[in-house]
Amino acid sequence: MPHRQPDAQRWSLRVDPPWSLEAWRNGARDALLRGIAPEQLDWLEGSDASLLDAPAVSSAPMLADAGVPNVPRDFLELAATCLCHRDVQRMALLYRLLWRITHGERSVLSNPADADVLRATALAKAVRRDTHKMKAFVRFREVPGQPDAFIAWFEPQHHIVDRVAPFFARRFTGMRWAILTPSRSVAWDGQALAFGPGARREDAPAEDAREALWQTYYASIFNPARLNTRMMMQEMPAKYWRHLPEAQLLPRLVRDAGDRVQEMHDRPAQAPQRKIPARAPMPAADTKGLQTLRQQALACRQCPLWEAATQVVFGEGPVDARIMVVGEQPGDVEDLRGQPFAGPAGQLLDRALAELGIDRATLYLTNAVKHFHHERRGRIRLHKRPESRHIQACRPWLMGEIARVRPQIIVCLGATAAASVFGRDFNLSHDRGRWHTLEDGTRGYATVHPAWVLRQGGDARREAGYRLFREDLRQMLRGDGESAGHGPALPRAGDR
Repeated sequence: MPHRQPDAQRWSLRVDPPWSLEAWRNGARDALLRGIAPEQLDWLEGSDASLLDAPAVSSAPMLADAGVPNVPRDFLELAATCLCHRDVQRMALLYRLLWRITHGERSVLSNPADADVLRATALAKAVRRDTHKMKAFVRFREVPGQPDAFIAWFEPQHHIVDRVAPFFARRFTGMRWAILTPSRSVAWDGQALAFGPGARREDAPAEDAREALWQTYYASIFNPARLNTRMMMQEMPAKYWRHLPEAQLLPRLVRDAGDRVQEMHDRPAQAPQRKIPARAPMPAADTKGLQTLRQQALACRQCPLWEAATQVVFGEGPVDARIMVVGEQPGDVEDLRGQPFAGPAGQLLDRALAELGIDRATLYLTNAVKHFHHERRGRIRLHKRPESRHIQACRPWLMGEIARVRPQIIVCLGATAAASVFGRDFNLSHDRGRWHTLEDGTRGYATVHPAWVLRQGGDARREAGYRLFREDLRQMLRGDGESAGHGPALPRAGDR
């Protein structure tokens, strides 16, 4: 782009919202195609007025030989982060870098000593730090009179609400929540994020009943021997304390730390009392009732999954259910709640059941593996497919559930569930939707897991996967009628 507009002419460019990479990129591209140099451009945020009343970039003539600029991906990532900063010069700084990249300095970002690169890097670092603090210090409070509804108040330093909101949607998928800040708000209804204008501190609950319990727990785990006030203030600056219920305890805990350390020092030594629980016995043939089986499973140590999981997620549903639905393993939401099919995959299952008119409350829902198998990526727990040893260790619990519920139909969701019920030779790709009969006469079939549907890329593929899943579930209605003979058919959602 060798040409440019006359130096005497100034132009203005408005970006709304000012933290949007798409809005800034579209405007910057227009300015580049018109040959407007960085020093000729006035950047306006949102509805800000221009003091110089310069004409808009869109009214400038297009260069005759203008071509669409091609920039490195690293620059776009840097720009997306820097735009969230509140520095009024950030847009001009990024455009200056863009101009240099497209006018002969394509590798400028590789020079960390460059003044523009140094400044942009500092802005990005500040935004990332503010993002980390928001993830760490947001505290939700329950909305009085609204079960499972929570609101948090936070005062970020930069425009990071849109940047951080997807993290909270993934982390708290199963609850309805809102985060209010002075300049921006976001709400999650369990399905989608909705953004709105800023709010006041008074719009969020002042406290809730859980805070006293949390403060008690925090005080009990506070270790005075490891207190480092300088590091604590560095990681948790005082400006965030007003958001944190536990911060009310810190002055007293810090003040009494010396006395508590001395008390710990003077306390007589005691032998370690931690005991590794013994392996739980396998369910005996004459054990009666699902409740007894559930209690036995709580102490299961047959494989290592229990160490990292929150709890055993046992099956739930009527003891005399005609149909049992078996999934793979609990996910993040299920592990925290202790209920099967409570997360995004469970919501998709609920949608399919509702469209088919099947009442979920009439089904017995469980998983082939009872503990959540995952790996940590920072604060996020990512699902990992269970290994064969995990499946074998949990199989007695699944067989125990089948023996006590005695369903007439078993529907397996996914290859792991199908292998647990029909054997390791079962091929889901080949045998999906085909009826099989177990040795005790129980009939069943397998289909895909709803999580597989959610993993399909693109709306069209995801919708096609969902239709396949729903039509497979429809066999419950036909199969239940055949199994029931002249008895009552599977209750519909409106029958109860």
